[in-house]
Amino acid sequence: MSGMPARTGRAAIDLSRRDLPVDLARVFAVVVVVIVHMLMIGVGYHDGELVVTQPLQQQSWYTAASLFGQVMPLFFALGGFATLTSYQRRVPAPAEFIRKRTLRLARPALPVFVVFALAGWLAYFLGVDPQLVNLTLQGAGTPLWFFAAYLLCQACAPVMVGLHRRHPLATLVVLAAGAVAVDVARRLSGHVAIGWLNFVFVWLFVQQIGFLYADGTLRRRRALTLGAFVGAVAVLAVLLWGGVYNMDMLYNLNPPSVPLMLLGIAQLALLVLLHPLLDRLMRTRPAQLVVFAIGTRLMAVYVWHITCLLLISAIGLVIPHGLPDPGSAAWWKSRPLVLLATFALIFLISLGTARLERAPHVPRRFRAPGLPTVLAAAAVAFLPMFAITDWGMGRWLTLAGLAGLAVALLLLRPRRAPDEGHDSLRP
Repeated sequence: MSGMPARTGRAAIDLSRRDLPVDLARVFAVVVVVIVHMLMIGVGYHDGELVVTQPLQQQSWYTAASLFGQVMPLFFALGGFATLTSYQRRVPAPAEFIRKRTLRLARPALPVFVVFALAGWLAYFLGVDPQLVNLTLQGAGTPLWFFAAYLLCQACAPVMVGLHRRHPLATLVVLAAGAVAVDVARRLSGHVAIGWLNFVFVWLFVQQIGFLYADGTLRRRRALTLGAFVGAVAVLAVLLWGGVYNMDMLYNLNPPSVPLMLLGIAQLALLVLLHPLLDRLMRTRPAQLVVFAIGTRLMAVYVWHITCLLLISAIGLVIPHGLPDPGSAAWWKSRPLVLLATFALIFLISLGTARLERAPHVPRRFRAPGLPTVLAAAAVAFLPMFAITDWGMGRWLTLAGLAGLAVALLLLRPRRAPDEGHDSLRP
């Protein structure tokens, strides 16, 4: 691992204490998400009429490709790595940890909801077709399920870290058993809503295996890691090709189901097995520059990429022949240019929003809110996001999300300490 700093902008980043393959994997996962969404959203003209289609899902190879394109389990496992790593450096108070993680999610998401709410309601009052408005909002809100799931995992992290340290294997077994039980109950009852309980079991399980990477278990026991990879792939193949689960990994995403846990195990094990090779790659200056150019604005890439894709499509509307027929050869050839334009727009946006990804420190003579207030803030930020995950984003849910995030940020504000003679709590 390189001990030299990588320079992005004015700030130098000390790489000596970082697991650089993890940084590479995190950037890889988010870039894959952007590419997948870019291929799933087809806006263009067909026989002279404006159409919105999903070209990716119309391809014969889509289902098989979804096994490789579904990278969100890896992202949650890497989140578990980051969580336990922060605990290994310094054990934060639960309120402090949850507050900082909630701020890091809520602050970047708030401007996005401002844009969604203004655009959705302005279009409504201007008389734009409500069906088109709802379709656009639902597409733009597609990535927001991540905020609900990740916020839930981070709010539970102090408890889960404690369980990992005392009962690592038993915790994984209980979470896996819970996920299986939910899937069985969903199948037997026919009620899809039961599957949302796996928001807890599946994503906490995947976060938990990230702890095994952070504490060195997977790195020390490479035979175990190889066995986990082979076993997870084998069981996943049996479940998918045996017809127990749908082979479309997007279908298995919301509500989440057992295949995502197996995919998470396989992806994290593969990362560990490839670690020496990836570490050598990340010793090179070009790889470091690319990874940290994207990695330092990772949340901006995630929250703004679909909005930027829609903006690019809107620009194409006013350019003659700017929007090829979705799914046509011309449309596929235009994708690299659209990808570059998307990242260029995200970069411009990140110039004004990058600071929102960092939780501000509590000033002296101020104190952070206590655990009950912090949990209440996490809850009011979580609920609208979860509602969007289930129902899809509409005009009213843009307002609910905006209100929830605003209330959460208000609850998380530092308060002036009643006794200024004592040091304030400072994250």
